[in-house]
Amino acid sequence: MNHHHTDNSKQTSSSLLHTPARVNLPRIISSLLLLVIGLMTVSVVQAEYGINFPQPAGEVAQEIYDIHMLTMRVTTALLIIVFAFVFYSLYFHRKSRGYKADQNFHKSWFGQWAWVIVPVLVLGVDMTIAGKANSVLKKVWEVPDDENILDVKVTGHQWWWEFDYLDSGIKVESRYIPEEQSGDLYLREVDNRLVLPTGIKIRFLHTSADVLHAFWVPELAVKKDAIPGYITETWIELDREGVFRGQCAELCGTWHSRMPIVVEVVSPQRFAVWSEEQKALKLAAEAEASTDKVWSKDELMAKGKTLYETKCAACHQATGLGLPPAFPALKGSAIAIGPIAAHIDIVINGKQGTPMVAWSSMNDLELAAIVTYERNAWDNNTGDVVQPADIKQAR
Repeated sequence: MNHHHTDNSKQTSSSLLHTPARVNLPRIISSLLLLVIGLMTVSVVQAEYGINFPQPAGEVAQEIYDIHMLTMRVTTALLIIVFAFVFYSLYFHRKSRGYKADQNFHKSWFGQWAWVIVPVLVLGVDMTIAGKANSVLKKVWEVPDDENILDVKVTGHQWWWEFDYLDSGIKVESRYIPEEQSGDLYLREVDNRLVLPTGIKIRFLHTSADVLHAFWVPELAVKKDAIPGYITETWIELDREGVFRGQCAELCGTWHSRMPIVVEVVSPQRFAVWSEEQKALKLAAEAEASTDKVWSKDELMAKGKTLYETKCAACHQATGLGLPPAFPALKGSAIAIGPIAAHIDIVINGKQGTPMVAWSSMNDLELAAIVTYERNAWDNNTGDVVQPADIKQAR
């Protein structure tokens, strides 16, 4: 009897070990759906980990940010669901529990309808995201027809930015600041910022003077290629003040990293004051250049050194040694120590088929100072002095 009882106990224990675990599948699915709905509808306070997109500064940028966040919520929910199924299966359906695979799963209601339900759910989510994205793309590409829109022409150069405020004639040349001057903001700070007002629609006209560049400031939702010979458009309307930093987003050559963009957004009142200051500076510079004053060599060399290091050193180097073969040396070159007329001509008009751009936008005094500096720096020592009157005559 005892032996028979023991055998029955062993048989009972063995049968329990090999009994498949019962899975309440509808209950699991409903719990997961509730979890997904909770993740997508409940607004929770999130810690700042510094790994998300920066806070937008305009309406369109905010809408793009919202689509990004919606997509992240959906993908996070899907990730949780998939991993929940995986971990559940790994734990409850492992061999050590004696689980045997159900060979008739495809005959259950879920096995028969999952191939319809899951794609429909995925397609519905995709269409929701795509619909929102399509409406935002229309806003991005269709520039508003507004009489009060501010037009700013953005020209990419190797390796600096030129901003022309077409309505006021203000021009800003923006270049990176060397490490010894910019400190922690090295390759993130510039000498002249792009100043823009809040509450006004702004249209950017993008182009390039040499190779492909790309204007990109994340908070502005603007990322647009600057293509030589073409004009492309984007627009923004800023809703908060601040300083926003971007970068050329197209590999454009050796010093691609030295093309930061810094946008300073101010109130319309401050922007009006800034505009008047820029106009006054421009008029003062033009008045100084238009005088009949004969400048000394030392005066021209001092001005020329500053201008050269700002406008020319990126290509020809501060040492005048250049970056051959793309950017030839000026030290001892046929241009810098050859005929003055040829030197003035290439500075004013540039050289077709090369990165050497025309500097005709500079005033006579600035060009005279640069040419004088180049002809006497780095042991060139020609002794030549070029006056603003010489540049005026050459024009």
